[in-house]
Amino acid sequence: MKKFNDKRNIVGNIVKQNREKMHYSKTELSHKLELMGVELDRFELYKIETAKTSVKDFELIALCIVLQIDFSEIKEVMETDIKNYA
Repeated sequence: MKKFNDKRNIVGNIVKQNREKMHYSKTELSHKLELMGVELDRFELYKIETAKTSVKDFELIALCIVLQIDFSEIKEVMETDIKNYA
């Protein structure tokens, strides 16, 4: 599986931080995503948050909507990771 800086995604920390900020458990977040037609169980959310799995585009969009994540946050993480890697 493809990796960047030994991670399978760069959004895991952002997802976890925003989920905790909104006081959602992984199960609660899973239910909210399911209402949008995106099926991610709590174990899959754990794997996303710990960067052990990649995130599909529709999953990322749904996570951003539910957790009120601005795409600029994701861009900043990527830019910082690139600077640290170079």
